[in-house]
Formats: sequence, C-alpha cells, structure tokens
Amino acid sequence: MIEGLDPIIHVPKRLAAMAVMANAPSVSFRFLKDHLQISESDLSKQMSALEAAGYVSSTKAGRGRGGSTTYRMTQAGQKAYDQHCSALMALIRGT
Repeated sequence: MIEGLDPIIHVPKRLAAMAVMANAPSVSFRFLKDHLQISESDLSKQMSALEAAGYVSSTKAGRGRGGSTTYRMTQAGQKAYDQHCSALMALIRGT
C-alpha cells in the first residue's frame, strides 16, 4: 500500500462523500444522493462503511418515508481525510 492512502476513503464514492462533508458541518442523505448521483442503496452501503470506520456519524430523525438521515464528519474522519488528501497530492506531485 502506498503510505498515507486510506483504503476506506480511497474508494471513489466514499472519497467524494468525504469531500462534500469536509465543506459542510453536516449533510443530508438526500443531498449526498443527489450530489453524488448514486442510488440510495449504494449511498447507504458507502456511508455504512465510513461510519463503521468511525469517519462519520449519523443522526436519524423521524421514521419511514418521512424520516431523514444527516451525516457529519468526525474528528477522526477529518484527520483521515486530510492525511489521505496529502498523500494523494504527494503522489500526484511525485514527492
């Protein structure tokens, strides 16, 4: 493995979700789904992986079709995302 690249974050859909969350205090499931243009089941799978790694936390409000889920990047997630981005930039620059 190339040093500094996080295998959890490196998956393109997860990296895109982390990039969105890095620029907002919290984001809704619906916003991520629409912004990333992926299915609900795919987004749910990707966010579950990030949550299992401790990189995001979720808050659920309501139940059923009227319910909503909001995600927030954790401190550990922010640190992992920053390190991953630094490693990507070093790789791109050849340093």
